[in-house]
Amino acid sequence: MTIKMQIHGLLFVAGEDGVSREELAQVLAVDLESISNALQQLQIELQENPESPIELVNYNQRYRLVTKKELESVLVDFARSPFVTQLSRSAVETLAIIAYRQPITRMGVDQIRGVNSAAMIQRLQSRDLIKEVGRVESPGRPILYAVTDYFMDYFGLKSLNDLPEIQELPLNSEASYSDLFNIKEWQVDFFDEENEYEN
Repeated sequence: MTIKMQIHGLLFVAGEDGVSREELAQVLAVDLESISNALQQLQIELQENPESPIELVNYNQRYRLVTKKELESVLVDFARSPFVTQLSRSAVETLAIIAYRQPITRMGVDQIRGVNSAAMIQRLQSRDLIKEVGRVESPGRPILYAVTDYFMDYFGLKSLNDLPEIQELPLNSEASYSDLFNIKEWQVDFFDEENEYEN
């Protein structure tokens, strides 16, 4: 297995958090020059391949795979189509945490949920329910997330002040962030009720 192939796999797993050259070198136990050469080769191959839907980008010294600009309209239509409007309970929980705690990083969401939320955040972002609103000035510059205008329109909210008060949740119950979306009988058919965490 080539270094380039291994890097491609690691970038796929890392998702939107991306990885730095130093992290790749440490994981693969190879020198930085080899990592740089492999990244450059991969970037060129993906960019020049007309059949590849993804490309390799470098933002603030972190590399990540993203879909090509040409696919933007197709992806937006897909994300909003009826057959992909079902989200699991764990996705709803992630969305609720971001809505109430925004702006918040993925690590912040993870700490509240107790599980890795990378997949959920990527799914919510692909459906235009959350968006990147900045980065924290700390090592790695983690991304800050907030809900989108589409989220506000879908749930009929004029502002975040229209969100139910957390204090409205019954005490001595198993209610969670995801239950907040049921208080005002919003369009909960948008979500399914499975309890399995999809990470």
